[in-house]
Amino acid sequence: MRPDAIRPDAIRSDASRPGKSRPGAARPNTARPAHPRDDLDYVAPAASAGGFHDPFEDDGPAPEFAPAPENWREAEHAPVVEKRSRRPRTPRPAETFKVFAPCPQGLEEALTAEMQALGYEDAQAGRAGCSFTADWSGVQRANLYSRLATRILVQVAHAEISHEDDILDLARATPWERWFGPEQTLRVDTSAVKSPVQSLQYCNLRAKDGICDRLREVEGARPDIDTVRPDARVHLFLTGHTATLYLDTSGESLFKRGWRLDKGEAPLRENLAAGMLALAGWDPAAPLLDPFCGSGTILIEAAWIALGVPPGISRPFGFERLRGHDAYRWRDLKNDARARILPQIEQPLVGYDLDPRAVEFARANAERAWLTADTIRFEVGDARDIPAPADHGWIVTNPPYGERMQAEQQEGLWRAWSSCLKRNFAGWQLHVITSDMSLPQQLRLKPRRRIPLHNGALDCRLFGFELVAASYRDR
Repeated sequence: MRPDAIRPDAIRSDASRPGKSRPGAARPNTARPAHPRDDLDYVAPAASAGGFHDPFEDDGPAPEFAPAPENWREAEHAPVVEKRSRRPRTPRPAETFKVFAPCPQGLEEALTAEMQALGYEDAQAGRAGCSFTADWSGVQRANLYSRLATRILVQVAHAEISHEDDILDLARATPWERWFGPEQTLRVDTSAVKSPVQSLQYCNLRAKDGICDRLREVEGARPDIDTVRPDARVHLFLTGHTATLYLDTSGESLFKRGWRLDKGEAPLRENLAAGMLALAGWDPAAPLLDPFCGSGTILIEAAWIALGVPPGISRPFGFERLRGHDAYRWRDLKNDARARILPQIEQPLVGYDLDPRAVEFARANAERAWLTADTIRFEVGDARDIPAPADHGWIVTNPPYGERMQAEQQEGLWRAWSSCLKRNFAGWQLHVITSDMSLPQQLRLKPRRRIPLHNGALDCRLFGFELVAASYRDR
C-alpha cells in the first residue's frame, strides 16, 4: 500500500469507533451507503498497522463481552463453545471486457502475437486488427505497451439491427453515464463492412442522438460535441445486420507517440514502422541500418524496442479523461514500466539520407524521444555508396517511390544501390516496403518473402531478401 494513500481519518482508536457499547446493548444501525464507484475502480481505504480493510465487513464492530470467571468450566450451565474454522473470503473477480485493437492492414498476425506476448492469451486475429478480453488494468496496459495497434476499443454494446433507428435504441439503452457525462465533450465515429445501411452519416447521427438522449434522461443534460479534441470518443461499427458500440480508450491514435514533430517527405507511421521490424524478424541485439532514413521513424522505433521503452510512456490517453479514472493506479503502472527501461544499447543503429534537412529532422525527433546521439547515428549519405557498420545485421527501409521519383531516377538508383548491397552487405537481411511491385526485378534480387501491407492508402509489399555473397553476380 502506498504511504501517501493513508488518510488520518482512516485510523481510529477503539474508543472512537462507532457502535462500541456496553455488553448486551443493541448495536446501532451503522450501515455505510454503497460506494459511488463501481468495483472496477474501488480502492480500499487504508487501515492502521498494516491491517486489511474488508469492504464487505458486517455493519459496525462486534459487541464486547464481560470476562468469564476463572472456574467457568465448573459453573452450572457452562456454555458449550463450538469451534468453527473460518473460510477465507473469495475475492470478487475483476470485470472483464471484450476489446478490439485495430491496426494497419497486413499487421493483424503480428499484432496478435504481440498481444499474446503481453499476456492476452485469448488474442485472435481479425479483419484489420485483433480481439481479446481484459480487465480495466489490462486495457490500460494494452494502450501503454502495444507498438502495433492503432487504438484500444472496449465493446460496450452489441445487437442485431434491421433499421437505422435500431441504432438509436441500442445507444439509448447503454449506460454511458458509467464512463462520461454531460460535463464532458463527445465525438462519435462510424465505420461499416458489408452493411446494407444507406447512409453512414445518418447512422452516426442516430448513435450520437441515442447517447445524448440517455445522458439527458439520466443526468438532465446533453454533452457538447467536439470533433477535434473530445473528452470521450465512441465508435459505431456496422457489419451485415449487427451494430457494435465501442468506447475508445486511446484518444489520439496510438501511432502518435509524442516525439515526432518534424516530418520528412512521405513519413511512415510509427506503428507501421514497428510492424515492419516485427515482420522482418529483426533481433534487437543485432545491428540495424536504414539507408533512406527520412525523419528517422524506423530507427527511433527500433531504439525504443531495444531499450524496452513502452511506446505510450510520454503521451496522454483517452481513458484518463473518463469518469472514475484512478490516477494513482495509472501512475504506478507507468512507474513500473519506467523501471524496466534499459540504460543503453550496444548494437549500432545507423541512418543515412541524402537530404541534410531530413537528417536534421531525424536528430530532432530522436532528441525528443530521449535518445542520445550515441544511441542512433544519423548522417548525410548516399545509399549507393555507404559502408556496412557490422559484418551482419538487418536493413529495414522505406525508400522513395511513386510520385517521389521520376522513372529514370528510379532505374539509376536501384541499379547503383543493388551494386552497393552486393559489394558491402553480404550476410545481411534486407527488408524494403514499396508500392512498386517491380522493385525486386530492378534490384536484380529474388525476394524470399513478400508481405502485403498498406502504407496509408497505398497498397504496398514488404519484400524480404537474404544478401548472400555466393549468390550474386555484379551485373
